[in-house]
Amino acid sequence: MSISKKGLRKVQLVDGVFIASEASDVISSLIRERINFLKLHKLSMCEENLNSDTGYDDSRVNELTKEKKEFKAICKEAKIMGKKIKINGILDIETID
Repeated sequence: MSISKKGLRKVQLVDGVFIASEASDVISSLIRERINFLKLHKLSMCEENLNSDTGYDDSRVNELTKEKKEFKAICKEAKIMGKKIKINGILDIETID
């Protein structure tokens, strides 16, 4: 992948309509991977310096854990109501100075 003149790229990560259990699996997997990345980042920082400021990683893990629980509740409600869930996940990637 080459960098365009603007340095901007969009990646369509998820785009579809899913039954509730599939949607739950897709979103849970994405959130779980991000949480794992943050935990590994925090561990790496602490290995280098026990006094590292890991506040951002800690707060993001907490936020993502909350989002995961809220989404599971949405999926549960959709399943009970016999509805599907549309997910459109786009990553906006931009090179910056």
